[in-house]
Amino acid sequence: MRKTCLLAAIVVACLLIAASVFATETTGISADEAKAKLIEGNQRFVTEKYANTNVDVERRSELTKGQHPFAVIVSCSDSRVPPEIVFDQGLGDLFVIRTAGDTIDDIAIGSVEYAVEHLGVQLVVVLGHEKCGAVTAAATLDDSHGHQPSYIDAVVKALQPAVDKAKTQKGDLIANAIDDNVDLVVDQLRSAGPILSDFTKKGNIKIIGAVYDLDDGVVSFR
Repeated sequence: MRKTCLLAAIVVACLLIAASVFATETTGISADEAKAKLIEGNQRFVTEKYANTNVDVERRSELTKGQHPFAVIVSCSDSRVPPEIVFDQGLGDLFVIRTAGDTIDDIAIGSVEYAVEHLGVQLVVVLGHEKCGAVTAAATLDDSHGHQPSYIDAVVKALQPAVDKAKTQKGDLIANAIDDNVDLVVDQLRSAGPILSDFTKKGNIKIIGAVYDLDDGVVSFR
């Protein structure tokens, strides 16, 4: 009887410890607070008044114990738009997924799910940018002369819905397609079930779009 009680006590203790650890892992700032931090960081970047210090030895040592990013950034692979620099953030601050044209597939969605479900991130930002080469390629591709098939075709195909929508709108085709692609990817993530769609409906997370201006460095949230 004593052994049974002791075993039960040990099991309960282990569960409480595990629950405590998990709670720590998933405790983060709110989506609105995270957005405010990104806006403040971008303003520092634009004005060249950098304040982030999370890149030193102490920070690296701290991160060996785990990560607690406050936002997910789904952005383009373009070398001109590194999220950590654009938002003046350091090591472990952002959970970044980068693909050409900020397009997403199952792996990208799974990466966002991981950050939301296991790291407790409450804000997801889809970051497009001015003069995106991937979007431009999708909008100006001429198949009449044919081309060598490649994996780039998958990127173009993923961007085609945004290009098609932009063609029905007034204004600059490329700029509209960039904005439309951000909106479409946001919609894709919000409806990606069961985790992201459920978290979105319950208000546990916010998934929003933004566009980076190459000329002045400003990120405009949509």
